[in-house]
Amino acid sequence: MKTSIFQRIKRAFVREPQLHPVDHQMAKRWIKQRLVVVFPELRNNPAALERAYRSLGLEPRPGQEEGDAETVFEMNIPDGR
Repeated sequence: MKTSIFQRIKRAFVREPQLHPVDHQMAKRWIKQRLVVVFPELRNNPAALERAYRSLGLEPRPGQEEGDAETVFEMNIPDGR
């Protein structure tokens, strides 16, 4: 079922609920595990793994659209400074 324009406007002005800290930590751990699989050189280097995770600029937020997962990650573009 498609959402009406009023539902979309309402969602735009409603503040997003905060993610539970446990959900945030589980997501962070899963992303780091995937980084280690893709980049094996990060396996024994926790400082480099943390830098790689932070360089992704991922922000977890609850899914809002119909059919979205419960948690969705948005990638932020790093500043070119």
